[in-house]
Amino acid sequence: MPDAQRPDIRLTGVSKSFGGPAGEIPAVAPLDLRLAGGSMTALVGPSGCGKSTLLRLIAGLERPSTGEIRIGEETPDDLRKRAALSVAFQDAALLPWRTVAGNVALGRSLARRPRDAGAVSELIELVGLSGFEGRRPAELSGGMRQRAAIARAMASAPELLLLDEPFGALDELTRDRLNAELPALWEAHGATSVLVTHSVAEAVRLADRILVLSPRPARIAADIAVDLPRPRDGVVLASEAFRETCGQVSAALRDGQPPGRLAAQ
Repeated sequence: MPDAQRPDIRLTGVSKSFGGPAGEIPAVAPLDLRLAGGSMTALVGPSGCGKSTLLRLIAGLERPSTGEIRIGEETPDDLRKRAALSVAFQDAALLPWRTVAGNVALGRSLARRPRDAGAVSELIELVGLSGFEGRRPAELSGGMRQRAAIARAMASAPELLLLDEPFGALDELTRDRLNAELPALWEAHGATSVLVTHSVAEAVRLADRILVLSPRPARIAADIAVDLPRPRDGVVLASEAFRETCGQVSAALRDGQPPGRLAAQ
């Protein structure tokens, strides 16, 4: 939920193009956007529309071609320097020589937070990896590596949490469990969060606000507030309001497509 104590994210005239043999390829059209501090915003849209590029711009991993990004009065680089920004990608990118516990603990040490074996164990348990604390990434399945990466991202208790399809490699049962349990964790820390997902239901379940992006270059095709109570348990998920919101997002995806092209769901 929005939190006035957390800085908001502001994009002013932000665009991104990539150079190529045929000239500049626009990925993100100029955007003016504000994301409230402490909120969870989901980015949905067709494959290749620029969702991940927009997330990387907010993370400071890509430089905008035009415009500027501020988190409160700081730049993304400022947040990264003081370890207040954390990113979880679909590619787990764990350190191969560290164990699961070591990779998760790294999230705390990079944020200059004190060692806390109990907190590390709690996160490992949350993502369903109890008993695998001493295993290295090569000994884990792809889904298990991704769960460890999510725990590592949460370990620093970041002010800004960016999630790029973090649940894509997980089995449905684990994905459902994390969708149910992780929101309470990032809400407890008041993190401002942005999630890239192809799942309409996941976006509605997790987000306070959903931005539907058009095909490349990414523009805001629809801006949908998710007015559903939390926690979003089985009762909420079975409600007519949940189904209606999913239908609204799906319709916006369809409406934003050129003729003959299906939106990614």
